[in-house]
Formats: sequence, C-alpha cells, structure tokens
Amino acid sequence: MPIVCVGLSHKTAPVEVRERHAFPASRMREALVALRDYRVVSEAAMLQTCGRLEIYADVEDFESGVAEIKSFLGNFRHGSTGYDIESFLYTHLGQRAVEHLFRVATGLDSMLIGEAEILGQVKEAYVAAQHAKSLGKTLHHLFREALAAGKTARSQTGIARDSVSVATAAVDAARARLGTLAGKSVLVVGAGKMGRSAVRRLREEGATNLIVTNRTMSRAREIVADAGFGEAVELPGLTDALGSADLVVASTGASHFVLNVARVRDAMSRRPDRPLFVVDIAVPRDADPEIATIPNVSLVDIDGLKSVVEEKLEARREHVPAVEEIVAEFVQRFKHWYHSMIAVPVIAMLTQKAEAIRVAELERLFARCPELTERERMLVTGTTMTIVSKMLHSVVLKMREKATLDSDEALSHARVLDELFELNLSGEIASLLPSAKST
Repeated sequence: MPIVCVGLSHKTAPVEVRERHAFPASRMREALVALRDYRVVSEAAMLQTCGRLEIYADVEDFESGVAEIKSFLGNFRHGSTGYDIESFLYTHLGQRAVEHLFRVATGLDSMLIGEAEILGQVKEAYVAAQHAKSLGKTLHHLFREALAAGKTARSQTGIARDSVSVATAAVDAARARLGTLAGKSVLVVGAGKMGRSAVRRLREEGATNLIVTNRTMSRAREIVADAGFGEAVELPGLTDALGSADLVVASTGASHFVLNVARVRDAMSRRPDRPLFVVDIAVPRDADPEIATIPNVSLVDIDGLKSVVEEKLEARREHVPAVEEIVAEFVQRFKHWYHSMIAVPVIAMLTQKAEAIRVAELERLFARCPELTERERMLVTGTTMTIVSKMLHSVVLKMREKATLDSDEALSHARVLDELFELNLSGEIASLLPSAKST
C-alpha cells in the first residue's frame, strides 16, 4: 500500500518543538492544498492535536513521497527553528501507517490512553481534508475505517472508561496541587472544547468562583451559561482576572503567549504573597515558560500532566490487548479492501463490455423478430441477463479473491483478461504498478 505517515508526537518531540510546527485552524486548508500540489502526493490529510502532528498521504513512491512531506514540514513554517526537525520525526510506511492511524483513533497511542478527545480530532482531520479536496478514494476509506475502529474500541472495551482527558487531567493536577478546588478562584482562558471540558470538570470538583475569558465574548458567555455558574470577562480584562485567581487553566488557539511575563508579573504585584497555579494545555503554549520564575507562580504544561493520570490509566491498560485485536481486525479489513481495488477496473470494464454486447445483440434480434410480444421480449431479455451473469460470476469471484490474497498474481490475471477481451485497460493496470505500491 503506497500510504505513508510522517509525524511528530509527545513520544518523539517536546512541546516546544510541537508548537513550532502547529498549524492554526485558519491555515489548515491552505496547508493541505499546498501539500496536495507536491508532485508525488496523490492524497493527503493532516491530523493535529495537542500531542501530535501527523501527515497521512497516498504517494506514487515511498522514498520521494516521504522526502516531499519532510520538505513541506520544513518549508511551510517560515523562520529558523535552530534544530534538525528530522531528529523528532517518525515515518510509517504501507500497512504500518494504516495500523498507526487505527492505534491513534482507538486511543492506544495517546499520552492519556483512551483519551476522550482523540476520536473527534481524527474526525476533524477527515472533514478538513474533505473541505480542502485533498482526499481520494484511498484516504477517504482509510479515515472512515479509523473512525469505525475508534468507535468499536470504545463500545466493546473499557479503553475509554472513566473521564480521563487532557482537560480533566489539568483539573486533576490542580486538585493535587491545591488540595481542593472548593472556594478557590478559577480562571479559564479559552472557550474551545478543552475550556468547555475543563469547566465541566471544575463544576464536578465543587468550584464555585469561576471566570471565563476568551477572544470571542459570546463563546465565553455560552460556557458560563452551560455551566450554570461563573462570569465571562473580555480578554482585555485578563490581567485583572489573573490578579484574583488561585488557578488558571489555559487552552486558547493563539499562536503567541497569552500569559506573558509582563502580564503575569503585573497581576502578581497586586497579590505578591498569594500563590498562582497555572496549567497550560494549549499547543502552541499559552503561557511563557519564564512565568515560572516569578515568585509564587507555578506552571505545568501539557507534557507535565503525564504523571497526574497514571493511577486512572492503570485500569485502562488491562483493555489494551482487546483493543489491539480490534486494530488488527480493522487493518486486515482495510488491507483486503485496498488490494481488491486491483480487480475493480477489470471487473467493471469486463461487465460493461459484456453488457454492451448483450444489449446490441438483443436489439438486432428484436429488429429481426418484430412479431415478438412484450412478454416474450421480457423473457428473452431476462434470459440473456442470466447467461451473462452466470458466465462472469466465477471470473468476478476469482478476481476479487485473488486480489485480496496475492496482488502480483491478480495483476497478472488482469493483464490476461485485458488482452483476451480487448478491454484496453493497459494504462489503468500500469497505474497499479509503481514501485511504492507494495505492502
């Protein structure tokens, strides 16, 4: 399968590297269109989360395809990085790329095993690629199967049991640090999905003093209204809100530090002896790491949350073998589907040619026998259709079976059928033979 995955994740790159290569949602379409225009990239999709950036592509050649994707990653983000990006990248080819996406969708590859958000993020990547028109038949089917695998894992195993997500982990980290959130003043910066999840968990933990601030005030008000408590504050009032907070959960989509040193230092000058705990779950990060040097300010970023949820994740790990079996089944299913495509053009053209011959001969017969009644014509038509169907039945079955078991032999059969029946498919058959098209 000429499918590749090139990416970096929480396993290979620290947050300061991941944030340098994060694509703002507003530029995702532009990025996919640019990627699709690379010479050997036939289809492309980009999966971006707080823990990973991965590009999936259907390519004409593995070596050239991977090289072009790496070039894209290096060139699309302007400015010097000061490091070699390849040292943080991983590459999966063919079946390994398919398996990796299924592991991601089922939550096996997440920083928080079975995390709640990942399946929705895979769906968002799929929808974004559809909008950018960067998907073809292969990746369209691949992502549909990944979503199905993720849903199956969640419905048939306990991999997603208990509410463990990045947002809930942030609140758990705060509770571990502060002891209790009851009576604490909490500031949530950002009104996206993460912010909404954090507010729900804060309510469960007994928080009653809540401020939500966001660039778009209407979204901040929506979260407060849904939560049933707290107040929405405009972003220019962030410094004042910081001055009264015990805990900050930051999760905006900004490309710059929202919680910069000057702003936090100004806020702390108003309450110098009162500690401030900041949990930054955004990528790119919302909080400048330097704010941790300000007296009485503590900071945890997304990579610092790993140890917080170890106890809860232990119960989920017992379900990993069952999820791995589901992944293996879906990989095999996709593999069979992919190889069966070899037979599609031959079967379609053979059926089309047989049908054309049947219709032409039937028309000649009816022209020579105008005395046939409508019922007699229907009987003759039905008989000819049955003959063609039975003649092609074994050929179609054998081609499909051979395609799923032995692609090389299936291609050989396709050539023979093309020559014997003059299907004129040599061009389409040749397109199935690039060196990359192997498992």
